[in-house]
Amino acid sequence: MSAGGACTRRAVLAAGGAAAAGCAAAALGGCAAYGTATGAPAGGGAPAGTAGGTGGRLTALDELEIGGGRVLADRQLVLTRPDRDTVKAFSAVCTHAGCTVSEIRDGTINCRCHGSRFHVADGSVAQGPATRALTPVPVRVDGGAVVAG
Repeated sequence: MSAGGACTRRAVLAAGGAAAAGCAAAALGGCAAYGTATGAPAGGGAPAGTAGGTGGRLTALDELEIGGGRVLADRQLVLTRPDRDTVKAFSAVCTHAGCTVSEIRDGTINCRCHGSRFHVADGSVAQGPATRALTPVPVRVDGGAVVAG
C-alpha cells in the first residue's frame, strides 16, 4: 500500500505480495459491511427506525394504485396495494445486497442495483439475484389512511 494507505497499482507492484494481501483484505472488509450501508441488519431484516411500530400515518389509501404501490425511501418502507381491499408493507431493503428498492411497476417491486424483483402481493422473489422475500412490516388502514402497526 502507499504511504496514504491507498491500494494503488503502483503500490501493489512495488511492494509485492504483502501489499496485495493487505489490499485484498481491505476490499473484502468493504464487502462485509455492504449489507448494512442502508441501516439494515446484515441478515436482511427490517431496518432500524422503519415504520414497523404502531401508529403514524404513512399515506392516504387513495394514493396507492391498485396493483401498484409506493416506495417511502426515507422510512425504508414499500407499501403495496395488490387489490382493492388489501394493503401490504415490506422493508424497502433488498435482500440481495442491501440496496433500497426503487420502483413498483407491472406488479413487481424493483431494485435497480442488481435487477431483483419482488411480487407486490407478498414480497416474494419474482426475479433474482435475490433469493429471499422482502421482510413484511405491519400496517393497517384507518379510515382513508394507511398507518404503521
